[in-house]
This record gives sequence, C-alpha cells and structure tokens, in this order.
Amino acid sequence: MSPSRWEDVAGQGTGRDYAARFDAMAAQGRDLHGEADFVSDLAVPGSRILDAGCGTGRVGIELARRGYDVVGVDLDASMLAVARERAPAVPWLEADLSTLDPRDVAPGADVVVAAGNVVPLLAAGTESRAIATLAACLVPGGALVVGFGLDADHLPLDEAPVTLADHDAWCTAAGLVVEDRFATWDRDPYTGGGYAVSVHRLT
Repeated sequence: MSPSRWEDVAGQGTGRDYAARFDAMAAQGRDLHGEADFVSDLAVPGSRILDAGCGTGRVGIELARRGYDVVGVDLDASMLAVARERAPAVPWLEADLSTLDPRDVAPGADVVVAAGNVVPLLAAGTESRAIATLAACLVPGGALVVGFGLDADHLPLDEAPVTLADHDAWCTAAGLVVEDRFATWDRDPYTGGGYAVSVHRLT
C-alpha cells in the first residue's frame, strides 16, 4: 500500500511535537474542544464514540472526560504513544482506517468522528474503503462526522485531493445519507468556502 498523505506531510515529526503545538495553544487560553462540543450535541454521555484518525487523542480524551465510551484509532505509532500516556484507560488502536476491523469497535459506535483533515490525508485511492469501514463501525442510525479542508489554505498540502462531492459519493456508497453540513465545528452555516464539517447518518 502506498504511504498515506499524512506520512508524507509528517516527515520526521513525532507525536510529542504535534501535541506540544496544541499544548501551547491551550496555555494561551484557546478553546481546543470545538469537535468534542459538536459530538456532544449529537450523542449523550455514555454513547460509544470512535475517534478515527485520533492522533494524540485531543478529541477522544476530552470526550472520555465528559463520560463517553471512546475508542481511538490511528496509524501513527508516535501519536498513539502520546494518547496512551495521557489516557491509558482509553483503548487506542494502531490501524489504517481502510483496513480497520469493525469488530475491534464492537458493539458499534453511535458516532464516528474524523477531525483534523483525516480524509484528505489518507493514502490516495483508499478513501472510499476507509469511509465504508467507518460506516461499518456505526450502529444503525449512527452518525459519521467528518471535517476537512477543501483548498490549500485549509490543508497541509499544495492542493486539495478530496472534494465534498467525492466524500458524499463515498458516503452514499456506504449506506450513509447526508444530514447536515457546516463551515466550522461551531456550526456556522456552510455556504461554500475552504472548510466543511459534514454529518452523514447510517440508514
């Protein structure tokens, strides 16, 4: 399998380097929990949440703190090392999203959240399989929440490899129906632009 775009972007960076950037922002008083707030509006505490492309666990750890039953998955071992250190009680799985075994998330997630440009940073050609796998991790009626950049200004890439039309088509093929779309995790209306947060529901 070809390397993920994330591996190309991350280079020699480590999970600790990545976590330090967000720690510095938190120390400056910035609110880093917009994604967790968004998920909290979709599911009550105790619900099962899959943090897909969890990185160092920023979103999943906050959701676990709020009482959600969280599982995190990422392919970057250095990122997962930080997540495991910071929240050892949360299951953190090392896997590619396109080959993740949904049984590892049993009995199924009420919400799958993929924040932080996860989908555009997958390996080229694996995106549809990844979306199908994430849909298979959902319980009936569960929600897939995905936020990603649509232009170079909102991505660590020279150009956007994924469009909203691509994402919607992959979701449709996986049995998901679009429910909402926003321009930010604060639920600003989406009227076009370089970033979108999409909610698709498993029918």
